[in-house]
Amino acid sequence: MLCSWRVKLKLLLATITLAVLLSWLYLFVGSLEYGRFLLLPPCLGEQPSRDVEREALASQVRRVEEENQQLRMQLGQVQAEGSDGNPQWAASAEDGPPLGGERNNRTACPKQRMDLTVLCRKKPLLHVAIVCAGHNASRDVVTLVKSILFHRKNPLHFHFITDSVAHQILQTLFQSWMVPSIHVSFYNADDLKPEVSWIPNKHYSGIYGLMKLTLTKALPSNLSKVIVLDTDITFQVIGLVENQSDWYLGNLWKNHKPWPALGRGFNTGVILLLLDRLRRLGWEQMWRLTAERELMSMLSTSLADQDIFNAVIKQNPALVYRLPCFWNVQLSDHTRSELCYTEVSDLKVIHWNSPKKLRVKNKHVEFFRNLYLTFLEYDGNLLRRELFGCASLPSPPSDQLQQALEELDEDDPCYDFRRQHLTQHRVHLFFLQYEFLALPNPTDVTLVAQLSMDRLQMLEAICKHWAGPISLALYMSDAEAQQFLRYAQASEVLSARRNVAYHIVYKEGQFYPINLLRNVALANTQTPYVFLTDIDFLPMYGLYDYLRNSIQQLELPHRKAALIVPAFETLHYRLTFPKSKAELLSMLDMGSLYTFRYHVWPKGHAPTDYAKWRTATVPYRVAWQPDFEPYVVVRRDCPKYDQRFVGFGWNKVSHIMELDAQEYELLVLPNAFMIHMPHAPSFDISKFRLSAGYRGCLQTLREEFHQDLSRKYGAAALKYLTAERNL
Repeated sequence: MLCSWRVKLKLLLATITLAVLLSWLYLFVGSLEYGRFLLLPPCLGEQPSRDVEREALASQVRRVEEENQQLRMQLGQVQAEGSDGNPQWAASAEDGPPLGGERNNRTACPKQRMDLTVLCRKKPLLHVAIVCAGHNASRDVVTLVKSILFHRKNPLHFHFITDSVAHQILQTLFQSWMVPSIHVSFYNADDLKPEVSWIPNKHYSGIYGLMKLTLTKALPSNLSKVIVLDTDITFQVIGLVENQSDWYLGNLWKNHKPWPALGRGFNTGVILLLLDRLRRLGWEQMWRLTAERELMSMLSTSLADQDIFNAVIKQNPALVYRLPCFWNVQLSDHTRSELCYTEVSDLKVIHWNSPKKLRVKNKHVEFFRNLYLTFLEYDGNLLRRELFGCASLPSPPSDQLQQALEELDEDDPCYDFRRQHLTQHRVHLFFLQYEFLALPNPTDVTLVAQLSMDRLQMLEAICKHWAGPISLALYMSDAEAQQFLRYAQASEVLSARRNVAYHIVYKEGQFYPINLLRNVALANTQTPYVFLTDIDFLPMYGLYDYLRNSIQQLELPHRKAALIVPAFETLHYRLTFPKSKAELLSMLDMGSLYTFRYHVWPKGHAPTDYAKWRTATVPYRVAWQPDFEPYVVVRRDCPKYDQRFVGFGWNKVSHIMELDAQEYELLVLPNAFMIHMPHAPSFDISKFRLSAGYRGCLQTLREEFHQDLSRKYGAAALKYLTAERNL
């Protein structure tokens, strides 16, 4: 027990000192004019011969080496200054145009016009560049970002080189996260692919593993230095260190022939780049010449950009400055990483640089794994903290939210409802691998639903009943999201599907934001039509094909209509699911099935007219009635759900009312059905039943919704208010 407390104390001390170390390292690199990996834009004008080019580059390198000799003399002075550093080395050159300008492949999220360095003069702005592509890498980036935000004491500017998938995921995440003093820019990886696509690469990272070679071209020309990180990093700080395996020594197995490297070589999972020096030196030309020469004998890279970086350094040792290895503790097979630390406080960066990731064999892997899991499951809401002594950038969304919160009356009995409506939830789209539809069928339809952790068991059953695309919004904590990930990866049914989109909406507040979840799932569908359902319903077998045929037969592309799927329920947890309408009617007559909520809320589905449905063979039209809340198929561009309704009550009723206000036809499908499966009551429905205040606030929200509907649709909406008063 004493040992355990000592370890925790050391870990606490490491955390306290980390922010200071992070700032010191960045300033330290600035003071060195860090000569490590240099990147250069294409040369203009006539192309000299290959020999002349190399001689010119060699001359430049000699000049750099002479400069570095002088700069190394300054190292002792910088180290003596400690964490305060020298301001002359701190600021990055970022006085150019606002983010999002200048280059076509850049986008900023969100646009800011005021320089962070102006707002935080004593806390220099740190720039971090990350290459990220695909769903899995985007998920890994979140853990990396959490570890950085946990330890930071400086404003940060993240530069993401992404494909379209990662761009959408990360842009939505940062916009919804709303972390103060954080700026994010995106650069289109597709624009950079021609720069490296000619290089054969055996590494599992593919073409994106070569993108770091292009950073001088990708990043703004006025950016002088940047920290470059792999997505499999967990922060305790940053650095550039020697490779900790024997890979480049060439003795791992017989006939092992690695790329040339200086000694053990250098690991490029963590890089500090002096971009201005790189551009002056002519990095792009340098690495291209080196790669072309080595590929003549090596044929391909094995470790992506790392091989090329090391080959350049082998030829030009003056380009690199070595840092202690605890700035990049590499957890790969055959690693010597345990030589990098003796205490917890020694750890700065943990790098899972093996394809095995958390399953790698290492003497202290359990400790490192637990440290990684700490950030994996850490509540990201806690990282929305202001930096002391650092003013926040103007942000219209943030300012509008703050103003709306200030206008709330805390003495209002419904304050908690109104506060929940304004809560800004973090959103991580496409949490798992998803295959986007290139050209969706014009009659295709996506099942849309939302759920929390207690309904997770319904996913496999729904996937067995519905073969088409599915869009789900999951309301979870950070820890629950990781439990879901493990559950989905272990499930044969779920892991086999690539057309199910899972969107995590992270928990915050006391009410279940049901209509926010529905809107997130709805907004991220790709098919022209959506089937708006709830997670505790099982659609009939073959409903996906039946709906597509019905959409075509009813010519829905040329009319505004909502197709109603009649809802039934069972009180039995085990049910022999009916394979046809005839079987369902038989079970209905026998009492093993019921029309949905007939005994507690008949108004919700009575307008479906179940008596007519029993004998119907063609779709029939029904009229809207108060409290009608059927499950419908509509076009994807249908009205959004009203997000003021949280928890239980009126969340679907209000949506159907607006569909009717927009003059949607309500058509009941004669051969479609869905069955509600039993489950324990939700926490919100229990509050609705037990709290008169809850029910009173719901009534207030209903009245306000009616007023807003009247303002929006005019006299046509008066019938809803009249119907409400006649109840």
